[in-house]
Amino acid sequence: MNNLNLFSDKADNYFKSRPSYAKGLLDILEKYGLKEGSVVADIGSGTGIFTRQLLDKGAKVFAVELNDKMRRKAEISLGENKNFISVNASAEETTLEDNSVDFVTCAQSFHWFDKEKFKPECSRILKQNGYVALIWNMRDNNAQSVKRLFNVSKKYCPEFVGFNGGKRNDVEQIKRFFNGDFKYLEFYNSLDYTKEKYVERCLSSSYSLNENDENYSLYIKEIEKIFDEFSKDGIYKMPNISALYIGKIQSKQ
Repeated sequence: MNNLNLFSDKADNYFKSRPSYAKGLLDILEKYGLKEGSVVADIGSGTGIFTRQLLDKGAKVFAVELNDKMRRKAEISLGENKNFISVNASAEETTLEDNSVDFVTCAQSFHWFDKEKFKPECSRILKQNGYVALIWNMRDNNAQSVKRLFNVSKKYCPEFVGFNGGKRNDVEQIKRFFNGDFKYLEFYNSLDYTKEKYVERCLSSSYSLNENDENYSLYIKEIEKIFDEFSKDGIYKMPNISALYIGKIQSKQ
């Protein structure tokens, strides 16, 4: 599967339904030195969800995204902010200057990268004592509503291998990336969805069916059933965790 175009047909749903990250996570980044005027390379920035949160902290953000449709969503949404710089480039070749950024952030994106090439690129663009922050929003897999959605996704989506697969499948690679020297933190971040937004959130996943797929209508009906069962007063609170791995790249290459 071509990772570059994986989300091209999902950019609208991604932009409308993907959640921001827990406030506590941003607070921790501040303890690591994030402040107004910090320079951040947000790699695999997509539609700009985490980019916006960094901008709200007063950072100057280079939003590096190779997918045209995803990047354009961010440019429309954030383009008027003078601290937002859109960069059409890959994680492995960002085109940014040497020793130019205080932080490299990867929100919901690290698992798509070529880690062997991405690590030296981080080392190249980071200033001395700069940090890399790998970030994910993850469903709570112990929740009954999440278990139900797991079964529906497994039934209808041929590409489905499990929730939070990007984070879980990369734990060993994350350890190697940081040479074992990193801090891991979790922040509870429950998410409120209307039925429309919940369906859009499900459809924004890389493995999700598209409208022209054979079982699309059945898939949507099953998702709506889950919402109806677990929502209250028209709102479903999805159990969610924001996860952070943060550390330094050990050596310049």
